[in-house]
Amino acid sequence: MRIRDVRLNELPLLQDIERAAGQCFRDIGMPEIADDEPLPLDELARYHHTGSAWVAADAADVPVAYLIADQVDGNLHVEQVSVHPDSARRGVGRSLLDHLARNATSVRAPALTLTTFTEVPWNAPYYTRCGFRLLDDSELTPGLRKIRAREAQHGLDRWPRACMRRAL
Repeated sequence: MRIRDVRLNELPLLQDIERAAGQCFRDIGMPEIADDEPLPLDELARYHHTGSAWVAADAADVPVAYLIADQVDGNLHVEQVSVHPDSARRGVGRSLLDHLARNATSVRAPALTLTTFTEVPWNAPYYTRCGFRLLDDSELTPGLRKIRAREAQHGLDRWPRACMRRAL
């Protein structure tokens, strides 16, 4: 897999990847997550324009996974990382996270952060294996608190969720 910047004409593919990746939530009793629509194209375009969107592309240079990130309280925050199920369990997601970590280091960001479901095997337990650690509420920065509040308004707190951090 090759990690590269996403191309503008590939944004609909990112939505397809996210929809496909989300289907596994249906199998664990979280159909609302599986049915949640991906970010709209104009929002994905914002990430493209700011240079905050990357894909893992296969040998034919077709994206099979993507990651988008924001700057939150001086860190790079993983807004979304999705791997198409046909490419899962091959280190693709980890490669995207490592790519983001290199970018964060180059801009002197001290850490990567993200929010995730704590009891979903390919969420918090996976991110722990990738070097992230769970944050308790006293460690949340103002930006992370705002993200968690927005997620709660979206109904994501129906399932246990938390913030995680990977020091660089």
